[in-house]
Parts: sequence; C-alpha cells; structure tokens
Amino acid sequence: MPTKREPRIDSENGRKSLTLRVAEAQARDVGRGIARIDPNDLERLGAAIGDIVEIVGQGRTVAKAMPTYVADRGKGLIQIDGILRENAQASLDEKVSAQVVDYQPARTVVLAPLDAPKSWPEGRYSRYIAHRLEGLPVTAGDRVRVDLFGTRAQDFTVAEVSPKDVVIIQRSTAIKFKGEGAPSLRSTISYEDIGGLHREVQRIREMIELPLRYPEVFERLGIEPPKGVLLHGPPGCGKTLIARAVAHETSAYFVHINGPEVIHKFYGESEAHLRNIFDDARRQAPAIVFIDEIDAIAPKREEARGDQQVERRVVAQLLALMDGLESRGQVIVIGATNVPNLLEPALRRPGRFDREIAISIPDKDGRREILDVHTRGMPLAEDVDLERVAAITHGFVGADLEALCREAAMITLRRILPDIDFAQASIPYERLLELEVTMDDCLEALKEVEPSAIREVFTEVPDVRWDDIGGLEDVKRLLVETVEWPLKYGKLFQHAKTTPPKGILLHGAPGTGKTLVGKAVARESEVNFISVKGPALLSKWVGESERGVREVFKKAKQASPCIVFFDEIDAIAPHRGAGAADSHVSERVVSQLLTELDGIEELKGVVVLAATNRLDIVDPALLRAGRFEVLVELPAPDRATRLAIFEVHTRDKPLAPDVDLASLADRTDGVVGADIEAICRQASMLAIREFVEKNADATDYGRFRIAKRHFEEVIAKR
Repeated sequence: MPTKREPRIDSENGRKSLTLRVAEAQARDVGRGIARIDPNDLERLGAAIGDIVEIVGQGRTVAKAMPTYVADRGKGLIQIDGILRENAQASLDEKVSAQVVDYQPARTVVLAPLDAPKSWPEGRYSRYIAHRLEGLPVTAGDRVRVDLFGTRAQDFTVAEVSPKDVVIIQRSTAIKFKGEGAPSLRSTISYEDIGGLHREVQRIREMIELPLRYPEVFERLGIEPPKGVLLHGPPGCGKTLIARAVAHETSAYFVHINGPEVIHKFYGESEAHLRNIFDDARRQAPAIVFIDEIDAIAPKREEARGDQQVERRVVAQLLALMDGLESRGQVIVIGATNVPNLLEPALRRPGRFDREIAISIPDKDGRREILDVHTRGMPLAEDVDLERVAAITHGFVGADLEALCREAAMITLRRILPDIDFAQASIPYERLLELEVTMDDCLEALKEVEPSAIREVFTEVPDVRWDDIGGLEDVKRLLVETVEWPLKYGKLFQHAKTTPPKGILLHGAPGTGKTLVGKAVARESEVNFISVKGPALLSKWVGESERGVREVFKKAKQASPCIVFFDEIDAIAPHRGAGAADSHVSERVVSQLLTELDGIEELKGVVVLAATNRLDIVDPALLRAGRFEVLVELPAPDRATRLAIFEVHTRDKPLAPDVDLASLADRTDGVVGADIEAICRQASMLAIREFVEKNADATDYGRFRIAKRHFEEVIAKR
C-alpha cells in the first residue's frame, strides 16, 4: 500500500501544496492544458475536477485538474504533456509541487508564433485561434500549441495576458499576435507524440536518461554506462521521431548529423568533419550525437568498391571515435538505419553500439495510438470509429497513418472548395468551423494511401465478396477457417496451442474460379494482399528469380498479416529435374520457395495461397504438410452450383419473364463458371444489338430486356 502523503501549507496564501512525480500524459490529452492527478490527491489539495492548479518545477505553469485513469491511481503521479513539462521546466520522473490557484477570464492574450516564416495574420484567424484554445488556462511565458485542421500544429509563446497572472481563454477573448516567427532552438516533439512505441521509448530512456542524470549509480556499480544505441526498422516507423523526442525531453546537448552530410570531396575533410563534431559534443558534455541514415557513412568495408575509399576511411574514423584509445566521455551516440545488414559489423558490438533496438511495424493497438496522435486536432464526426480504422490498416507504419489522416482531411476540404472565393485569399471563419471529417472520408482516404512496406508490389483488391461466387460452399468454409479465423480468433488458437496452416493450394480445371476465390479471400479477410503472377518472377539473370521470391516474402512479413497469392504456380515450381539440362532457374526458384515456406526462419502472419490447373507438374516437395498442406480442388460445377453461378451473373440484369435460370442450368452440363459468365455476357450483347437495331435513338431503356431466346442462341453455338 502506498504511504499517505500529507500536503504542506503554503505560508504566503494558506493553500495546500502536494509534491507529485511527473509522468507521461495520454496522447489524447496533449495540448489541452490538462494535469491528471489521483482523485485522493485532489481531495488532499482541496481541489475539484476542473479547478486550475499551479505546477512548480524549476519553472511555473498552470493546468486544469482532471482525475487519472484507474490503472495509474495510487502512485502519486501527475500526468502532464511535454508542453506543460517544458513550461514547468520539469522532466519525466522528477518531483513537482501542485496547488490550487485562482484565475480570471482572459480579456486579451498576446501570442508570439514559433517556427512561422512570416508574421501571423492578425484578425483573419484570431477568432479561429480563440475557438481552438477555448478553456485553456495560461500565464505569461507559457508555450501553447494550437492543433490546426489536419495533422499540423502551431506553437506560440504567451507574451502577455490581461488581466495579469492566471487566466482562462474564452471564445470572446481578443487574440493578438506579436512579432515574426522566431525559430525554436529545440524540437517540439515529446514522448506523447510517439504512438505505439512504449517499449522502445522506455528502453531508450534507460539507455540515455539514466547515465546522463544519475552517473553516480554506474560509478557505484563499477561499470561503464551504455554509450551507443542503434535504431533500425522499416522506413516511416519512427526512428528519427524518437531521436527528436529524446532531444526535446533531455537537457543534454544534442547534435544531429545526416549521414551523407559528413562526406566531403577533399581528401581527409570527411574524417576531420566527424572529429570536429565529436570534439564539440565532448566539450558540451553531457551530449547526444544522433547520426541519421548511418548506413551512408558506415557501409561494410570488405564490400566497398574501389571508388568508395572515402567511406572506408570514415568508417575507420567512426570506430576510433566511438571506442578508440581516447575516451569520448559523456557522449552518447544514437544511430538510425533501415538497412542494418549493410552496416560495418565492427560498429555493431558492445562498446560502440551497446544495444540495438528494432522498431517494428505497429500492431492494432499501436496503430490506434498513432491515429489518436494524428487526429488530435481534427474535428471528427460522431460516426468516425478509429478502432475500425486501426483494425483494417494492417502493415501501416506511423508515416502511412499520418498520410492517411492528412488525406482524409484533404477529402473533407475538397467538399468546400467549390464554395470558396479564392479572390479573398482566405477561407471564412464560419466555414472552418463547419468542417468535419467523417468515417466515409477515412475509408475514401484508404483508397489513396497504401502501406509503404508493400508499395512496390501493392495490389488493388477487387471488390469480390463471397456472395459473388456461386456454389463452392465447402471451399468457402474451409478458406474462412484457415485464413480469417486465425486473424479474428488469434487468442483462441494460442490457447489451443494450434498454428493455422500457412499454405493453401487451389487446383482444378480452367475456369472453375480459382483466381476469383483468391480475390474473395483477400477482400473478406481485410488484410494486405500481394498478388504474384508466376512467370513474372522468372528472370534471365542468375539469382534474380530467387531474389524476387525473397523480396516478396520479406515484404509480406513486414506488412503482416498478409496473403501472398501465387497464380499459375506451376510456372515457377515445376518438377525439379524435368526441365532442360542447361537451365536450373526453376529448380533454384523451387528451392527458394521451399526455404521461405518452411525454412529455419518461421513464417509468421503470412498465408500463402496458390492456384494451378496442372497439379500433376507441381514439385511434390511443395505439397507436403507444413508447406501447401491444404489442397482444395475446385470441381466442375454440378447443377445446383451452375444455378447459383447463373444467379450471380444475372443479378440486377433486366431479364425478360420467360428466362428460366433452372432450365439454363440443366442445359449447361459440364460447363464451368467462366463459361457461364461468358454465356450471360454474350446473351446481354445479343440483346443490346437487337435493341439498337430496332430503336434508332436507343434511349428508351425501360423496354430493354434480355430474353430466353438470347440465352438459347448463345448456348446453341457452344
């Protein structure tokens, strides 16, 4: 049980004051001026929900008191965002004092914009800014953030307030702007602006904040503190964002290097530039040196070409600076790359980069947190379900989700573009307040933004539902169980200690619906879908075909859960030994495919779906359990299935009363689904030809019908 902390009485005003530990705020609270405090602590302070509390660290700021969530109670925490922490000059886990203060409604607030290239236009946006800041408690010297429409935010410094001291901004408050935009010396990214990376951020804080703030702990233990951390992961997952947040949250001197900037054209200049950066950091210690895209200056030396001597010397210089004879003192190096395998191996050992942190593609909960961050300033309609958006954005990294939110906002903006008078060079304040992003806007944006991990091989999934496939009920049920259930009921599979089959092979005569079933699986399961045409992988260059297979599976793993669909797999995986004696391309491709499906590296979150009409020539090693263990035959349709297919392909067609689909099903014995689709299409074309020939203008569509004779004429010709 936590010990009961008694509040102190401030001798000046007689108010109760309580010491609390600073903790990270929820993503949805950022910029709202909220301090979440345990209800018991609020009671000790004599504060009610919504009261204004003064927070004193090394600086002073004010915030609106709200209760903490249940999971964070009983810990003596005050949860404030990065903006309030900067105003109070307090870092995470530090102690601050809080007490209730009096406030007045603000008559005038003067704001000085930060990071704005020009003077902020007074009058035009004053009412809009007042609306966005309504209810925010401020005092002179505070930094405030205004979430503008979309994913953009603008920071201001509160230059003056009237009346003096603590005020609350109201819609009637006169907002004025002062001076031109002054560049901020530090990044404004805080830990709350990073969604879905709690574990990674916590590990980085251990690596960086502990040695800088408590070096005596490491001295007492007799160990050297960690000196380097390598962040690696796919593009857009948040590597640079984490470094920017660390720079903002710590009081250490921060040096940012873009890898290619180090390289100079003169001999020795590159190494000298790197030495100067580390010397500067050593003088300003404690310091953090962040090297972005480190692979550009530290590639593998043994693979360097003759024209890459500069890179070899830079690598050697970096190794010496990070772990040479001369100590680098309290200088921590953070490296970031999305291709860690290209880095010089000597860098990736303890003493240089002590820890490597892999930042992966976020899961559903992580995507929800990222969406909360990027929709923070959006006027969302009531029908927007961010849980649903997070559930259907498999494989999206943080940058993709930011682009998705921005595109949804642009779609909303396009609705009012025709009504804007561009001669006024501004959007009326009333129209800005009318803007609302709906769920339809979010779903429409999904058509424009695809996951960056599979952008090169992204396949637009056709709108094919199970209802669009006639018959094949057993096949549909089997595919739902093997593909959809592991995604929907993953915890049940874990409880049963059962792994779903990873490979499904559809086989049958041409036209029975194999490819159509593959499309329906991708559409109904709502996961990422990569379609591979078998012959398209084959290349005349040695190793390129196998590399193509590796790339497909690599991207599928990055964008998991994902379905990889190999159409006409017999083209790339025939019997080994059956080909020409001088060509072993297909044999190597089959071997690569076997390794990817069931090799040492486990295939997680990827279902491989393949189709062929020549099962007899597919290599038998692919058909064993653990690879394509589920073989699904799509037979020639029976009468009931043919009737169902006719119903699918005549759905919504203007049929004449004499058309009897049951009779057509009886007359098409042995006909497959593709042929039935062709019969319906050709009958429609015959009816159109007849209608056009009999009607000169062909505009009286109400009399158009597809009759029985049209179907019979087509069937008679087959």
